[in-house]
Amino acid sequence: MEVVNTIGRRKSAVARIYVSEGKGNITINKRELKEYFPAETLQYIALQPLNLLEVAEKYDIKANLDGGGPKGQAEAFRLAVTRALMEIDPESRPQLKAAGFVTRDPREVERKKPGQPKARKRFQFSKR
Repeated sequence: MEVVNTIGRRKSAVARIYVSEGKGNITINKRELKEYFPAETLQYIALQPLNLLEVAEKYDIKANLDGGGPKGQAEAFRLAVTRALMEIDPESRPQLKAAGFVTRDPREVERKKPGQPKARKRFQFSKR
C-alpha cells in the first residue's frame, strides 16, 4: 500500500494527513497524539473512525494541523482520517456514514457587522 494523503476541515481548522501501513503510531505536528491532545475527549474524537472499523493498530498516521482551536482541530483530523479510510477501503463507507463521520460540518463563525457590537447583537434601542 502506498501513502494515502487526505484533508479535513472544521471551522477554521485544517488537517492534512498521510496514512501508511504500520503499527498504529499517530504523529501530529511532530508530536504524539496524547501529547498534542492531552484531553481524553479530544483523543476519543480523533480516533473515532479508527476505533469504529477496528483498524487503530493497522495504520501509521502523520498529520499537519493548522488553525482553529483544539476541538475544531480534532474534528478536522477525524474527517481527514475518515476520508483516508474510505480511500483505502471503499466498503467501509456505509459504516462511517451511519456514524456521521463522512459529512463535513459547514458551520462557521458569522462575521461581525458594522454598527453592531457582535454578529447578531444590536446596540440598545432608545425611542427618546
